[in-house]
Amino acid sequence: MVIVPGKKEKTSKELIEHIILEKYNHYYRLAFSYTHNEEDAKDIVQNGAYKALRSHHTLKDLQLAETWLYRIMLNECFQSIRRPKHISYERILDEEDANLGSTEDTYANIDLQNAIHMLPEKDKAVIILKYFEDKKLEEISHILDENISTVKSRLYRAMKKLRAVLDDRPAYGNDDQYTKKAGGTK
Repeated sequence: MVIVPGKKEKTSKELIEHIILEKYNHYYRLAFSYTHNEEDAKDIVQNGAYKALRSHHTLKDLQLAETWLYRIMLNECFQSIRRPKHISYERILDEEDANLGSTEDTYANIDLQNAIHMLPEKDKAVIILKYFEDKKLEEISHILDENISTVKSRLYRAMKKLRAVLDDRPAYGNDDQYTKKAGGTK
């Protein structure tokens, strides 16, 4: 007996394929911001695309397909971070050779990247989606499957932590001590 897929299944699969091809660079940048490695980022996008195409029939609302795909890619990023890293000796040598021939300035945003990398996963996701992927807060709340007020709180808290790290001061505490040291008044 041959089962012919329904029109909805075909439409959802085609829509997902179209979105993946159209937004590939966005997904790659998202993955790269977590891994800082080209090959790992490509693997994340490939695995996410495979999982999305494999489970396209679970997508209930076609209008949320893009958000659904971002969620899959974020979950792949989180899983990649949790997996133990196995680095071969050849890979280390290749990276050393690549770094020796590089004269490009790679320190441009290293402080910001390090500060973002130190954030908890969900705070990091909010920052990346908001400022690097230009997503609106409503979209972020759908992607992370959280209330919009939670997303706003995470964004505020993460920005405060980033400022503190970049300014070399504690993220929480009494701000009066900094104004008193600087000679200012409140």
